[in-house]
Amino acid sequence: VGAGNAFVAEAKRQLFGTVAIDLLAGPSEVAVISDETADPVLVAADLLGQAEHGPNSPAALITTSEEHGHAVIAEIERQLETLATVDIAGAAWRDYGVVTVAKDRETAAALMDDLAPEHLELLTADDDWYHENLRNYGSIFLGPWSTVAYSDKGMAGTNHVLPTAGGAKHSAGLSVSRFLKPLTYQRISREATPELANAVQVISDSEGMAAHSATATLRLDRLG
Repeated sequence: VGAGNAFVAEAKRQLFGTVAIDLLAGPSEVAVISDETADPVLVAADLLGQAEHGPNSPAALITTSEEHGHAVIAEIERQLETLATVDIAGAAWRDYGVVTVAKDRETAAALMDDLAPEHLELLTADDDWYHENLRNYGSIFLGPWSTVAYSDKGMAGTNHVLPTAGGAKHSAGLSVSRFLKPLTYQRISREATPELANAVQVISDSEGMAAHSATATLRLDRLG
């Protein structure tokens, strides 16, 4: 359980199905939705802050302002000139960095839900609207004072073992529920039998599953 590198992920993969694991996570990733109200310096720094995790860590910006997008790109290049981890963050940005301009906030939200990033930052004039309308992300960071690094380093409180590579479309981050095993049961009453058995008989007969059908019709016969 927990975060780790490619070796940890491979160990989990080999054990998956034999013991309970949390999730198989790929390289750390970050995405930002920002607009013309955001500070390009902060947006660039936050994108590089996650690109620094490794040379294959994706960093994506979706913005409703083309001018702001160009400003962030220029600022990233400027910050890389003096960044001590330029070999890592620079390679990640070069190979896995992307900036997308959306025509409006609805398009931006739809694009981000399709990307379903591990970490998502909102630096816009409409943070609350995005928060209410976005559905696919590992964890979201609201406003210019919230940076992923606060959670990376255990200061902001939220769990930080999160789905990557679009996994947020169907999975959430690590929680105790990953290691709970729900046990379900059914108890059908005599009175409910006709409602269930007749439908099961029709479905089973149409599928050619005679034994399934018999389990229902025998109970119908018992009703007398």
